[in-house]
Amino acid sequence: GFTDHVALGNEEWNPWDADEKNELAASQQRYEANLKMIKYARSHLEQTSLRVQIWGKAAIGLYLWQHIFGGHLEPADVTAQWREGSQKAGRTYFSFLTGPSVVPGYFSVEAEHVVLVLNGREPAKIAYATQWLHYAQTLMETRKIQHVAVVLLGNEQCNNAWIEPYLKRNGGFVNLLFVTYDYAFVNEEDIFQWPLGVATYRSFPVVEPSWSMLRDPRSYLCNFLGTVYKNSSRETLMEILKQDGLDKLCWIAAREQWQPQETNESFKNYQDALLQSDLTLCPVGINTECYRIYEACSYGSLPVIEDVMTPGVCGNSSMYHSAPLQLLKTMGAPFIFIKNWKELPAILEKEKKMSLQEKIRRRKKLLEWYRNFKAWMREKFINTLENSFLPSDKG
Repeated sequence: GFTDHVALGNEEWNPWDADEKNELAASQQRYEANLKMIKYARSHLEQTSLRVQIWGKAAIGLYLWQHIFGGHLEPADVTAQWREGSQKAGRTYFSFLTGPSVVPGYFSVEAEHVVLVLNGREPAKIAYATQWLHYAQTLMETRKIQHVAVVLLGNEQCNNAWIEPYLKRNGGFVNLLFVTYDYAFVNEEDIFQWPLGVATYRSFPVVEPSWSMLRDPRSYLCNFLGTVYKNSSRETLMEILKQDGLDKLCWIAAREQWQPQETNESFKNYQDALLQSDLTLCPVGINTECYRIYEACSYGSLPVIEDVMTPGVCGNSSMYHSAPLQLLKTMGAPFIFIKNWKELPAILEKEKKMSLQEKIRRRKKLLEWYRNFKAWMREKFINTLENSFLPSDKG
């Protein structure tokens, strides 16, 4: 598509006209610049040293592909049986497959390096994930593939012992593990912490920040739409909001029963609440890390996070010492962290006094941080794969 810039003028070109002379010089420059671009693109193309196929067998794969990689899927229909996409990143050509029709043995394995995205949250999911691991193992043994990495939606209490025998370090075949929550075995060598991300299983979209999202005044100081479990800190939160009449200033919609599937209306309500409030309250659930944190970031609503450890075996790892939410804290997330919801009234008092300009600055900082966070996770993921899968240049 560069030919139009290559023509250096036409037959009636007059060499003595200064304007035309400038035009000629400019045209020559454009031509050279384009040539450079083609050469650069070609050399870049030749540097593709790795082909990686990602098998998305858990909803968290969509966060990886669409939100972190900014990748597209065809067809766009989320209910399609088979969806795929591809992109070049770093020295790697990635292809991504997902959907119910992606079944072991019934699709073509078109790369020697595979990333398996699995759900290990509960026994039934683990049984399904294990079938995929055995399939990958067979492909390894028959030399169809060379390397396997796993992105795992871990268990909320960090009970992930089932995957450990599959790791190379323990005599298995999995080179790298990227796992959600504060898994104590994260070592930044072959086990990495991975963000939980947004609830893609509820089709939470990739949100492009807009002018109005950044600049418009928002109607509510805060929001909390969610399930209030008996004897949880969420009950405390609701009491605190009610006693000071703060629930009038916030968009609060509590329910007693968790609903995995949103109705269109409840989902739209939730997105509106994020868009219409300056703060999003994030009380702990089974784990401190929740989808709500990332969803709030998407809409420039600042997460207020209950920074307490939940029961289970999650915690500090050899690399990080700030659990919970080690990954987000290490990456400098500009959130409000509190130890107790009793701190909330003072936070909301401060909110009331904040000018729109201050809020705009804060939103900008949050949206930029989140964009950088995703870009950083993408780079880290690609570099980790390349460093592990590519033969080292040491000879």
